[in-house]
Amino acid sequence: MTVAARHAPALPTHPKLATVLFDESHQEAWTIRPELAERMQPAHPGDSSLAYAADTLATHDFAVAAHTDGPLDDTALRDADVLVIAHPSEPKWEATTGSGSPIFSIEEMAAIERHVRDGGGLVVLGETEQDKYGSNLNELLHRFGIGVSNETLQDYSNHLGAPSWILAELPATGANVDGADLLARVDSACFYRAGSLELRDGAIAVASAHETASHPGAPLVAVNEHGAGRVVVLSDSDLFGDDCIDELAHRRLWQNLVYWAAFSAFAESAPEPDSPAKVDPHWHRLKAAVTELRETQGPDGSVDTTEHAPERLRELVNQIQSSAVGLEPHFPHQREYVRMLGRDLDAWVADGFAKPDFLRSIEAFRPEQDRRDGIEHLVVFPMYKQNASPDTCFEALIVRVPWPEWVDAIERERYDNAKFLPVSFVDRTAGYDSECAVLFPETFAAPGRPPAHFGAIFCDREAERFRRVCGRAAEVLRLNLPPDASALLGSPELSRDAYILWDLVHDRTHMRGDLPFDPFMIRQRSPYWMYALEELRCDLTAFAEAVRMERDGFAFARHAQYAIVFDRLFRFPVTGSRKRNYDGLGGQLLFAYLHREGYLHWTDNRLTIDWERLSEGVEGLRARVQDLYHSGIDRSKLGQWIAAHELVASYVAPAESSVWARERRELPEVDEPKQLVDLVRDDEFPLSLFYVQLQPKLAEALAARPS
Repeated sequence: MTVAARHAPALPTHPKLATVLFDESHQEAWTIRPELAERMQPAHPGDSSLAYAADTLATHDFAVAAHTDGPLDDTALRDADVLVIAHPSEPKWEATTGSGSPIFSIEEMAAIERHVRDGGGLVVLGETEQDKYGSNLNELLHRFGIGVSNETLQDYSNHLGAPSWILAELPATGANVDGADLLARVDSACFYRAGSLELRDGAIAVASAHETASHPGAPLVAVNEHGAGRVVVLSDSDLFGDDCIDELAHRRLWQNLVYWAAFSAFAESAPEPDSPAKVDPHWHRLKAAVTELRETQGPDGSVDTTEHAPERLRELVNQIQSSAVGLEPHFPHQREYVRMLGRDLDAWVADGFAKPDFLRSIEAFRPEQDRRDGIEHLVVFPMYKQNASPDTCFEALIVRVPWPEWVDAIERERYDNAKFLPVSFVDRTAGYDSECAVLFPETFAAPGRPPAHFGAIFCDREAERFRRVCGRAAEVLRLNLPPDASALLGSPELSRDAYILWDLVHDRTHMRGDLPFDPFMIRQRSPYWMYALEELRCDLTAFAEAVRMERDGFAFARHAQYAIVFDRLFRFPVTGSRKRNYDGLGGQLLFAYLHREGYLHWTDNRLTIDWERLSEGVEGLRARVQDLYHSGIDRSKLGQWIAAHELVASYVAPAESSVWARERRELPEVDEPKQLVDLVRDDEFPLSLFYVQLQPKLAEALAARPS
């Protein structure tokens, strides 16, 4: 199914979270300014230009800038997350930027070291015969345990057109450094007239010359950590120039190295905006009253007045009402809701604190009609307790809506979803001290079925849980994690926004495609593998659309792809009970399919994903699920249940006691298929050995609760 229009509008730009500063004040042989490259090398500007390298970063999560004049001091580095120094040289050897001296002053070197020690990144492009260029680059690099030798490597067996064009030897298992594989998606690289690197103080070679080179095994790329920061050094500066960056896998190597160097920038959390409502005494009074009141409620939300004094209950209700009115100046868009909340509370009191009916305030609570970035909403309702409990009690929350321009544009122009509402917590009562990450009107207390005006997802909670559990899984499994995925797992902002994009597309998919299911599947009575396939279908569609968006130029969409796959593979199968766990089963199926078809490998207790082919694998499973849906219109309901069971069972082994499995299917004749649902085992598709072994290793991360 194609969700986006064939000729969809251009996608917006996602905000940049890290800044890369290219130094051009020390007679560098490279510039990110095309007009300067034209002056430096009129006959062939690409041999002096890093414009494509800068553009690559700018289309991802980086802002780029050039430092063109003045000392490279603390002031110049203040806003830089990564500093790039690209081959400083005396002008007699290279066409240069023409500014300053190739010699870094003692003060500049100290400032660069402070920059790295305090969490900044440094990427240095060296050159063959390094000593002749008149720079003191090695004096700077020795502070970080790396040096560039004065030799020129030759290799007559492994080269690209000339013996001095050295094809790098890349480790078959990648280069996992501090949890990230710097060679993810990188299968080849050529170093043109390269020297070698000298390493000490814990520096690590990422790529090396072959044993057939004049200096066998000479390091060509090296990295090191220094304080809280990271350093990357290469022995050649040409491979990222405009005329070489699209050779082999140079562009992907460049992205990986800069993401790795910038890790600290992504790990920083942006300060939360102040919330005047949260510190207002009226909120504290309301929250205290709800906290006390909820402790008196029975399973259906009523209060037994023989056990709890009606006078005190009325005092608490009055306190909630007056506090909500007192909070109105913070929530002028909710004036009608506050009025209806008061009426519903009055009616509850008049009804003797019986089972609550808050339909009036539910009808008036319409946050999806006012989606503005940073807007806050007051939420006070009796609702089902979180995490699938049928019990009802009052909750009070203040939520904030993240709705930046890029989300608004995508929803408005590509993925219309008028009911979708991302929210984050500002403050809450104790019922949300749980893993619950949704706010649905279907859970609010009302007679019959409340109107489904909106579906709110706590994207901050989803993102925190994702980072906590999937980050631990990647560590345990020694996953070949791309540096941009590592940045995602460390970044509150990237992960939150990835969830917003994922949920936006996922949520709307429930109502689109062949045989769409009710998006609120609890209303149905079907075998739980049907719910598993529906949720998985929506996630696989969201993944496919994220691939489409990335191809259309919205590079941020790759983060949504990572989030979908990681949560599905690593968190869903081991979260919750094994009682008809449909989300868990969807993750089991995705893992089993990708493993069986060779898109991921579990070898030597290490999980390796074939990143270049992953989207092909996800699309393969999506096609199988889509075919099941498409052909289902020609089957009976029971026939579709059986066909779906067989699809899952072709990859995930059913329980030995299953009466639904093809080889031992024994289903009695019934008038209505839903009578057979009771024959479904609570754990119809048990966990594989992979997950049985993984689950206890994630126990601590799974047990942690959000703050």
